[in-house]
Amino acid sequence: MSDNAQAQPSDDHVVLGKLTSPYGVKGWLKVYSYTGPMEGILDYAEWVLRHDGRLVRRRLVQGRRHGKGLVAQLEGVDSREAAEALTGAEVLLPKAALPELSGDDYYWHQLEGLRVVTREGVVLGYIAYLFETGANDVMVVKGQGEGAVDDRERLLPFLPDDVVLEVDLEAGVMSVDWDPEF
Repeated sequence: MSDNAQAQPSDDHVVLGKLTSPYGVKGWLKVYSYTGPMEGILDYAEWVLRHDGRLVRRRLVQGRRHGKGLVAQLEGVDSREAAEALTGAEVLLPKAALPELSGDDYYWHQLEGLRVVTREGVVLGYIAYLFETGANDVMVVKGQGEGAVDDRERLLPFLPDDVVLEVDLEAGVMSVDWDPEF
């Protein structure tokens, strides 16, 4: 998977990161990025910010790596007070603006919510969310929903051709090679 941006269910946007705190006195903000690599968030010239239930568009003037994180300057944010007002805002991108992926690459938001079925037809549940471990991405499968074999939560590695046999986004189903007892 090439991007680990997090999605909000039933939303037209994907969450790319979060504005965590002001940086300096000229309106710069510290940015926590969910993209992989973290600098990927800086590739988007316009950000949609969700803050206090409102959506606001801001153009990215400049951004850079700073220490272990990122800092950014947004158009119209030119003081520490203006930056403080945006602290906690989520940085969004319309899903339609995401680059097309090829082959077996998927955005996490495309996989979340898929029904997970073994090659024998046993329904394990649905993908609640994914996370990184360093070695590979892991899918958290909740044993709930129509026809689920039980109500267990399972952690399945996202390993195409090994564990993940097929992903059918249109049907909303992922086929896996997984023992329901494990």
